[in-house]
Amino acid sequence: MQGEVPVDVNGVPHGQPVLDSLVALLDLERIEENIFRGVSPASSTIRVFGGQVAGQALVAAGRTVPEERRVHSLHAYFIRPGDPSIPIVYEVDRTRDGRSFTTRRVVALQRGKTIFSLSASFQVDEGGIDHAEPMPEVPDPESLPTFGERLGESLSKFGPPQPRPIDVRYVTEPPWVSRENGPREARNQVWMRADGVLAVPDDHLLHVCIAAFASDMTLLDAPLARHGVYWGLDNVVGASLDHAMWFHRRFRADEWFLYDCASPSASGGRGLATGRFFSQDGQLVATVVQEGLLRVND
Repeated sequence: MQGEVPVDVNGVPHGQPVLDSLVALLDLERIEENIFRGVSPASSTIRVFGGQVAGQALVAAGRTVPEERRVHSLHAYFIRPGDPSIPIVYEVDRTRDGRSFTTRRVVALQRGKTIFSLSASFQVDEGGIDHAEPMPEVPDPESLPTFGERLGESLSKFGPPQPRPIDVRYVTEPPWVSRENGPREARNQVWMRADGVLAVPDDHLLHVCIAAFASDMTLLDAPLARHGVYWGLDNVVGASLDHAMWFHRRFRADEWFLYDCASPSASGGRGLATGRFFSQDGQLVATVVQEGLLRVND
């Protein structure tokens, strides 16, 4: 991480240097024609963050696709925990190159075993029917406290502060606060944006990959809120199991987008969550669905 890193209240690193480190993390090393290598940040916890491996796998897929074809969907499975102390190798299968659509499959490998798999589809720009659900009415992001301000005195409960390349502003009450009042609606709303300026504004793949990274940050907060528990404060064991995204319209990841998440069901040690990304002008730009392992032990 280059230069002096700004910190939020309570010492949470954020801002342009942290965002630049994320962009560098997504800039994979090409080993062979369809093989890439990525690393994890030095500040990683005991396993690779799911949003990181999803973003890197999507970069690997995109590096084999013509620039004029944009990502419109991805479907992924988290198979094994990733080890942040060693590189991740991404192997791309060029499944199909059609007239309008391109399909790629990617496997992420460590120590010869698959830790993650992804299928992604890319499409040329086309016209057609157009409609979308409206954005919920929520406060303006600039009127809301920063993540560090929301965290307040709770920081010590979550260990050393980790760099935050994504600026997150909670619309709903943060789940580590709401749990004190018990279960509530299975919903979580935050404003998000890359915490800085992306140097290449028309790099569609980069903006989508950063959105994929961000999508794994707060999605499972929704089912946890429904049961009044939270990571690190209660005996919760969890991990992402699978993840799907559909990208409907163009957007910039360094401009505010609302992430509106809900959980329609939890059962069998798993929680299902859905999320919608809205640009600040109210356009629905992406939809997310994830199921996660959620075990709440007595």
